Amino acid sequence: MSYLCSINEEELLEKINNSDLSHLGNKLLGWYKTNARDLPFRKTKDPYKIWICEIVFQQTRISQGLGHYNRFIERFPDVKTLAEADENEVLLYWKGLGYYSRAINIHKAAKQIMSDYNGIFPHEYEEILKLKGIGKYTAAAVSSICFNGKIPAVDGNFYRVLSRLFADDFDISNSRAFSYFSELAHLILPDNVGDFNQAMMDLGSEVCKPKNPVCSQCPLNQDCLAFSMNKVSEFPVKTKKTKAEDLSLTYYFVHRNGNFLVQQRKDDFIWKKLFEFPPEISDALVPFIVGVKTVSHKLTHKNLSIEIYNVEVDSEEAWERFISQNDLMVTDIEGSHEKSFPKPLETYIRNYEEAYRFL
Repeated sequence: MSYLCSINEEELLEKINNSDLSHLGNKLLGWYKTNARDLPFRKTKDPYKIWICEIVFQQTRISQGLGHYNRFIERFPDVKTLAEADENEVLLYWKGLGYYSRAINIHKAAKQIMSDYNGIFPHEYEEILKLKGIGKYTAAAVSSICFNGKIPAVDGNFYRVLSRLFADDFDISNSRAFSYFSELAHLILPDNVGDFNQAMMDLGSEVCKPKNPVCSQCPLNQDCLAFSMNKVSEFPVKTKKTKAEDLSLTYYFVHRNGNFLVQQRKDDFIWKKLFEFPPEISDALVPFIVGVKTVSHKLTHKNLSIEIYNVEVDSEEAWERFISQNDLMVTDIEGSHEKSFPKPLETYIRNYEEAYRFL
């Protein structure tokens, strides 16, 4: 275990090293019993619902994603319903959550469960891990919560809590961080791993937060080395930052009499399977360009600069020829509500809708 310390802190380190660390997990469970958040998915052991909630909240705050989760479960209440649904409808119900590849993967995984496991969600960690889009964290969460598995669901909350608890300067951007903190978590693992994993999630979200942690309310503050040394803000240690790539995109909002043209993206780049405006037009439509708007948008590792040209076509012949030559779909405002667009294009459509009402 790699501790960040000085000579003056040897006494504190000795206290931690000589302790029976298993009591820490049990102490956290005691806190969880009286402080657990009242969330709908905590009232079930249904692995399907636990799986969906874990995927939904991977990149979304619970306060922001709870409504989306409830609507998704209401429409797709079980694996069979989800597997039999059309992919575009799944994407539509994922609308507003972003990271649409997650929706594509859960749809594929549902089909996988139906075909490979006779519609029964697999019980073993190794089998859960075989499902499309499920990584070690999600597999551990489902396994522990639903099937009493004994594997810690290590994520950013674990990194933060454990690095502060042990004042451990292991770099969380290191490729070995997951394995390292998994081993560390096993040192304090209680018998009820499912509740322990959920307790760590609550502790990391509500108390041991990335910024402005509420150490006075932490059930582990008397055992926390970083807190004892007044160095909580120094953990976790992360030295490697991924540089965002600059990317430029061009779209043409081609419209006529309240209708506009769209196409569906492929699944080999950003915004997989979402709908978009045509990325290019023919020379015949250039004279119909009446304006251009540039918008900026940030993805996890990309900074996007998007030019959207407003193409107002007043020629029926040019309109029909462009559609037939490019295999494009014609939609209108109402029809667009049944499709999933990237956020910048959705905003553009919404602004167009507002303007069109006054025409």
